[in-house]
Amino acid sequence: MRIIPFTTNCGVVIDDVDLADLTDVDFQKIKQAFATHGLVFFRDQNFSPLQHIELANKFGKIVHNRIFKNLPDHPEITLVSKDKNQTTNIGGGWHTDHSYDKEPAMASILVARELPSSGGATKFANLSAAYNGLSEGLKTTLSSLVALHSNDHLYGEGGYFSGTDLADKLADDVEVNHAKHPIIITHPESQKKVLYVNKGHTIGIEGWKTEEAFALLNYLYEHGCKEEYICEFNWLPGSIAIWDNRMTWHYANNDYQGEKRTLHRITIAGQALT
Repeated sequence: MRIIPFTTNCGVVIDDVDLADLTDVDFQKIKQAFATHGLVFFRDQNFSPLQHIELANKFGKIVHNRIFKNLPDHPEITLVSKDKNQTTNIGGGWHTDHSYDKEPAMASILVARELPSSGGATKFANLSAAYNGLSEGLKTTLSSLVALHSNDHLYGEGGYFSGTDLADKLADDVEVNHAKHPIIITHPESQKKVLYVNKGHTIGIEGWKTEEAFALLNYLYEHGCKEEYICEFNWLPGSIAIWDNRMTWHYANNDYQGEKRTLHRITIAGQALT
């Protein structure tokens, strides 16, 4: 097994390993790389849905998604799909999965299944590196603030997706949640400080007026996606990405109109953040 930096601050590629036939030693190396870097990529994997579920169970408890439709025979797996005739995509903006939950998701495991002839890459951002890039004064200011998170404006009744051509991909029993989390968290495993807000699901700052909150939040969003903190992963057959939702953002490019793109995602449960 080789672990190779993908970019200076964003992710690693792990090769010479078969995720469908992992030894305990190999898995521990992968888990350590995940804890250290928050983002690991794999290429050329031959991976069935059952093996996807088996790998996820090694990381922790699977979150049964109630936002988008799941694979009929394997409800643990969410369909991240856009058809040829659809123009909207899932994940087409910087966000963190499940930050609107009181115990946000630890990880997501995304597997390429059907890809367009070109386009459809996913960008990622390292929010631990972004935190390190803040001034000491701003770090001090942020350390006492709590952000408000929700998914109601996206998936709730009258929310964004209900008015798009992806409305048919929403789950029949969409679950709307709200949560509060510190803007600066201490990562539960690595103990790194992380900037924990995201443009998709953060809707305000506790005790602040909306215009005040977004003056600060919009600055943080611009800071978090600076070139030195981000990378872009081009999906190929057999590609898999595993990312830590507590220290990364991601953004699915919507640049393959007229073609279908389908990936399978499993989300792993996390814990309350402090």
